[in-house]
Amino acid sequence: MMWGRAMTATTSAAAGAEQALRPHAEEAFAAELGALAAVDDRPRPARWKLSPWAVATYLLGGTLQDGTVVTPKYVGPRRIVEVAVTTLATDRALLLLGVPGTAKTWVSEHLAAAISGDSTLLVQGTAGTPEEAIRYGWNYAQLLTHGPSRAALVHSPVMRAMAEGRIARVEELTRIPADVQDSLITILSEKTLPIPELGTETQAVRGFNLIATANDRDRGVNDLSSALRRRFNTVVLPLPASAEDEVEIVSRRVGQIGAGLDLPAAPRGADEIRRVVTVFRELRGGVTEDGRTKVKSPSGTLSTAEAISVVTYGLALAAHFGDGVLRAGDIAAGILGAVVRDPAADRLIWQEYLETVVRERDGWKDFYRACREVTS
Repeated sequence: MMWGRAMTATTSAAAGAEQALRPHAEEAFAAELGALAAVDDRPRPARWKLSPWAVATYLLGGTLQDGTVVTPKYVGPRRIVEVAVTTLATDRALLLLGVPGTAKTWVSEHLAAAISGDSTLLVQGTAGTPEEAIRYGWNYAQLLTHGPSRAALVHSPVMRAMAEGRIARVEELTRIPADVQDSLITILSEKTLPIPELGTETQAVRGFNLIATANDRDRGVNDLSSALRRRFNTVVLPLPASAEDEVEIVSRRVGQIGAGLDLPAAPRGADEIRRVVTVFRELRGGVTEDGRTKVKSPSGTLSTAEAISVVTYGLALAAHFGDGVLRAGDIAAGILGAVVRDPAADRLIWQEYLETVVRERDGWKDFYRACREVTS
């Protein structure tokens, strides 16, 4: 426990001395959260930093009475955000469900930041996640020296959230083994975490709740038991409804990421961003933008998150090995890597798409040549 506190202090000091590569949401958007708190006169649930209205405004964006512009964190149906926020104001936990790249983790982080002012109470789900990551562990030096005691307990992020009345996050819930998943049942239903070794328990205080994310593609890996699923209100995050929405999302996120990496501003490559989005939407949808030509879909997800990665990679190429302007040659290799996951089947699908769609598209000759060059 002391080691954990020392590490936290060291990490905080280091972060203060040098800007973090990827600040937590509550740090990166502290000015917006502060402006919202200053004008927010609506009722707040216990221990919430903002009212449900202000939390939704933080995620969806808007202009406050004092002229402060709150940037959108999520581009999508307003009702989805309202339902998610309302769920967290009740005694039901929230499950964000969707295909890869639908901003589940991003929304989860920003919800926790706006509600609790702390998005770091996180359990990352994997096939090897132990029960201790959700419940508690032990400081074995203390345990061997003094026996079981409160001082020997190592609190999990969920246990800390219960004790402090904050939001806990569990990422990739369906990747966690089923028996470990079910350790959440008592926590979510009884709002208590038994500690049988000490004959005691930790009870959740008001303000506690939990956000979990799960991937639609992981169904069948470790499906949630019906008992656990009943403890959640499930909100499905869809893919961006239109190409314009997706272009906006990619442009905004690339701009945020690029600013931290000192890369050129994304608008200088607006045409290439739209090309990446168009290619991804057509290949995952199985039809061209005009609806006239059917195309085969590769094995990859081609999500919005992958589009962001392709454009960021292209900007880095343009900045370090070009003139800073994003062009077709900068994104071609990234697109190839995203599309061709199965070297045999996906490469044929990609080549067919290049020859039947891209080659014939007006204004795309430079893109076609760049893609042919890296493909061959």
